Amino acid sequence: MSQQQALLAANVINYDFGYPAPIVARWAMAFAVTVTKWDSRHRTRKALRQLSDAQLKDIGISRDAAYTEARRPFWRA
Repeated sequence: MSQQQALLAANVINYDFGYPAPIVARWAMAFAVTVTKWDSRHRTRKALRQLSDAQLKDIGISRDAAYTEARRPFWRA
């Protein structure tokens, strides 16, 4: 989820009530956005590990680059 999407999601809370969301709601939204990003990175890197050499060649990534990216922790962008 991009930063713009996160801001849009946060504005949904503001739109419903017509005033700024309580701090706890904003923290909850930020936490949900962060966890969603981490999950997406984890799934993407897991899928990258499973690609064949031919598939990696199709997307223009070497096996070494894929291995390096797949080994990165999910919390690192």
